[in-house]
Amino acid sequence: MYDYILGKITRVTPEYVVLEQQGIGWQIFTPNPFAFRIKEEIKQIFVHMHVREDAQLIFGFKTLEERELFRKLIQVSGIGPKGALAILASGNPNQVISAIELEDEAFLVKFPGVGKKTARQMILDLKGKLGSLLEQVELPSAEDELPLFGVNPNKQELEESLLALMALGYSDKELSKIKPQLEENEQLTTTESYMKHALQLLLKTK
Repeated sequence: MYDYILGKITRVTPEYVVLEQQGIGWQIFTPNPFAFRIKEEIKQIFVHMHVREDAQLIFGFKTLEERELFRKLIQVSGIGPKGALAILASGNPNQVISAIELEDEAFLVKFPGVGKKTARQMILDLKGKLGSLLEQVELPSAEDELPLFGVNPNKQELEESLLALMALGYSDKELSKIKPQLEENEQLTTTESYMKHALQLLLKTK
């Protein structure tokens, strides 16, 4: 089975990216498509093939550790690929791993589609099995915590980020609560930065 694909990003949507390799455009679903950019340079995406009766889907990740955590998550009863992507989209997998190790159900149920039963199942299935990943995942930088300033004019980037969050399973009601804070934050200039900050707010306020 495929381990990774090298190619050029030719399209970015709220749900997936298209990676062109030798004349073929691969549709790859990722936790945060806007973390990728349409550029001439070659990108490496670690992939996971998901086969079901009605479709063959490819899920892609920037790092090997993200993919391995994804594979662990979809082994838990009640978590499908979409739910696992929503968990990884926070960009802070070490928080997820720590929550599992500390049996912090209150944190885990903040993700879309994760109720108390699923959170408990995650802890039962994965506690004690993710230590090696905790040591390898990329930690968020202090720059990710952004304060609020003024009014942000980047309307298109904001709307793109909200569409991507809806694709991950967040509801209109949840997004409406944080949208004013996103609009006021003038430090947010790209869709990716909107996504990251929105997820921080969602995990704090839900």
